[in-house]
Amino acid sequence: MAAIQTTLIWIAYVVAVVLLMAIASIFVFIYQTPRDRSASVTTVCIFTLSALLATILLLPVDIALVSSTTSSKWGNKKDWATPNRVDNIVYTLKIVYYTLYSLDALLCLIVVPFTYFWYEEYDEVAAEEGNQSFGQRLWGALKYTITFILLVVILFLVGFFVPVARNRKGEHFDLDYFKNLLAENHGERALTFALGLLITIGTFIYILYTGAGTALLPISLIKSAPSISAPTLAANTASELERNRERQRQLEGRNAGRQNGLDAKDRRELEALVREERTLVRRERLAAEASGEGRSWLVRAWVKLEAVFRPVKLLGGVLLVLISVIVWVSMLITGIDKAKNSICKRHCGYVLGHINIFQPINWIFVQSSKVFPVDYIIVALLVLFFFASSVVGIASIGIRFLWVTIFQIRKGHTSPQALLMATVMLTLMGLAINYSLVMMVAPQYATFGPQTFCDKAPRHPGEQPDCTNHRSLIRPCSEVSDNPAAKDVCTPSVVSTFLNRMTLNFPFFGGVDFWAQFAFLGIFLIVFVTALIRTPKINQAQLDQDAEEDEEEGLLASTTRRFGATWQDITGRARRTGGQTNGAGTSNHDDLNSD
Repeated sequence: MAAIQTTLIWIAYVVAVVLLMAIASIFVFIYQTPRDRSASVTTVCIFTLSALLATILLLPVDIALVSSTTSSKWGNKKDWATPNRVDNIVYTLKIVYYTLYSLDALLCLIVVPFTYFWYEEYDEVAAEEGNQSFGQRLWGALKYTITFILLVVILFLVGFFVPVARNRKGEHFDLDYFKNLLAENHGERALTFALGLLITIGTFIYILYTGAGTALLPISLIKSAPSISAPTLAANTASELERNRERQRQLEGRNAGRQNGLDAKDRRELEALVREERTLVRRERLAAEASGEGRSWLVRAWVKLEAVFRPVKLLGGVLLVLISVIVWVSMLITGIDKAKNSICKRHCGYVLGHINIFQPINWIFVQSSKVFPVDYIIVALLVLFFFASSVVGIASIGIRFLWVTIFQIRKGHTSPQALLMATVMLTLMGLAINYSLVMMVAPQYATFGPQTFCDKAPRHPGEQPDCTNHRSLIRPCSEVSDNPAAKDVCTPSVVSTFLNRMTLNFPFFGGVDFWAQFAFLGIFLIVFVTALIRTPKINQAQLDQDAEEDEEEGLLASTTRRFGATWQDITGRARRTGGQTNGAGTSNHDDLNSD
């Protein structure tokens, strides 16, 4: 029975990973620009995002496996759950976790940077003329990647030798749970330090992008109905086009009686009208395509179906608002509880022995974990919500250095370089999301799941306590229980042990990551209130620019999506970055591709 249950848990995980790979593929193909697609960039981005999501979604598998060794109804170990069997389960999970964490670090710090330089090194003209060989391109990419390889080596060496926190007077490290966290080998210390540093770096990105995206995602669904329909836009464009052409006829008629032609002022106005006419013609054509004119019956049916299901999207947005608010409240409750009741405060990264205040998300997860895979489905949906929020945050804010926009992430217009940088940012944010889920969103669930123990002395030494007639003595497992029976029955999850080891051995990381969660909550609140108040506007200039790019690339047939919800600026202000012309008269996008 135990083997069947374990097999089903792992099968569910494999199915989830396959679905996540499909989701990562959809994200990459939707956002990358069709003109500059690269097989290496696409493959690396999909694989990196899939590995990241697989790491986060290992949490419910971890909980299900360690919880399967106990009976939450009676608070004792199951007959088959011998110490050796439990150790084997934990050891297997450790191998999978360490493999995935190491893979995430290597992909983020070495593989993605190498792919970036590999793409940058490609010279199409030199390759066609035979002046650039595979070896030259490889060496050019490796030359710039060596810095990142040295960074990884230094990072692990520092983690190997850096001193860790030790028990000091007044700190409750005398408990067995915390003694085990401090007792680690140098290899675990190096990996813990490296992941702690990456999580801390990712937390700063997570504060801005995921905090803003968590607020913007549900609001964007609620406000996704366009303020002007495609037929209305077509009619307005036709009216503007008629006025434009009428004005051109007037200027040309004025020129008919002159020998020297138009004067300088009228000539400039006529040239501007000609340029505007080309833009209006493109806009009229796109509006017609968005309405399904001249398209197949399938496309027209899809346009109608989108309009019919707009109320469903509205309801989905309202539901996500409720979820985001509940998550926000739950994180705030956990943060207050940790700040007030942590057993060792900043000296151990605000580790909380047990929950002292009712926390709704944690309660939902603990109750649902009693019936696998209900909790797995809920966790998967929550992870996808955070991931989608991070994507929305990057798309809304762009990849910036301070106030300077380096890359803009837009559907169908994201360059390979921008996609690789977004992948690195999403990886770092994913590690921070993993920390938040375990330490803030559902700490009790992420540590022990539904495990309980019988808080009663056993009848005979070596036997398990029996609470058959004393159901009131069955307690939830926690890190600070004084009853020896809790140590024998309760098995903490591997991910909680790893993260608690990080915060306990390197309190600086734990303190920074903990207080950063309040900054995340503050960013969410500010953006949420602002997005509710401000009205979305049509970014007409961006639409015209996208249409011009698509016309040059011969991709007008794929531009219908621009008249859906995505062409509204949900923050209520027009975007002027990403592909905008610079002072030299060329686009930023072209500048990047020419480097």
